[in-house]
Amino acid sequence: MTTEYSGSGDPKRSMELLWGVPDRPRRGPKPRLTVDRIVRAAIEIADAEGLAGLSMRRVAERLGVTAMSLYTYVPGKAELIDVMLDTVHAPTAEPDGDRSDWRSRLAGLARENYDRYRRHPWLLQVATSVPVLGPNLLARYDRELTAVAGLGLTEVEMDLVVTLVADYVHGAVRGAVEAAQMPQRTGMTAEQWWRSYEPLLAQVFDAERYPMAARVGGVAGAEYDAPADPARAFEFGLQRVLDGIEALVSARAAPATRVAASTDLAGPGRGA
Repeated sequence: MTTEYSGSGDPKRSMELLWGVPDRPRRGPKPRLTVDRIVRAAIEIADAEGLAGLSMRRVAERLGVTAMSLYTYVPGKAELIDVMLDTVHAPTAEPDGDRSDWRSRLAGLARENYDRYRRHPWLLQVATSVPVLGPNLLARYDRELTAVAGLGLTEVEMDLVVTLVADYVHGAVRGAVEAAQMPQRTGMTAEQWWRSYEPLLAQVFDAERYPMAARVGGVAGAEYDAPADPARAFEFGLQRVLDGIEALVSARAAPATRVAASTDLAGPGRGA
C-alpha cells in the first residue's frame, strides 16, 4: 500500500495554501484554475484509485490543462496532499449525540471520523505523525477537546484521550475499508469468499484440536454470516474505549468528592 507523509513538502507553501494566503496580484488574463479546483480534482482521483493513482499529471489531465500549469498554484504532490487532508476534514454538520453528555459527543465525533475514512479510504495511506496545521484539522481537534473539557482531566490527559479515540478509529476502520474494497480488488465479496472456503475448511479442520476456535468461530460466523462484521466490531470497541475513558474521569473526580465529603463532615466552625 502506498504511504505518503504529511508535512513533507515546503512548510511555507503548505501553510500559505492551507490558510488561503493570497498571491500578489498578477497582470494578464484571469487564471483558469484555482487551488480549490485542483484539490477537489485530486480528491476525486484519490477516492477512486488511492494515492497510487494520484500525480500532478493525472490531476492536470482531469482538469484539461498541462501539468506544468498546475505548479503555478501548487508546488508539488506533497503540498497538495496536505491541502487534501485538511479539505476532507471540513465539518459537514454537528455529529449526532447529546451535547451535554461528553460520552455521547465523543462517540459522535468518532463515528464522523469513521465515516470520513469510508468516504476517503486513501486517508489510511497518509502517515500523519507530523500534523497538518490547517484550519479544518485544527477545528476538528478543538471540537474533540471541547467534548472532554470540564471533566477534571489535565490538558495533557485531554490531548491523550482524543488521541486514543482517533487512533482507535484509524485502526478499526481499516477492516471496513478492506471489506468494501474486496470486490473490486479480488472479484468477490467477503460472503462469497466464505462460501467458497467453508466446505474446504470443513475437510481439514479438527474441532478437537482447536476447540475454542470451533465453538466461538462457529457461533460468530453464524451470527455475522461472514468472516467478520467490521461495523459491529467498531461500535463494540468504541464503547469499550469510552468505558476506559469513563473510568479515568471517575478516578479524577473521586479525590474531589472525598474532599467535599470531608468538608461537610467537619461542619461550620470546627477546627478553628
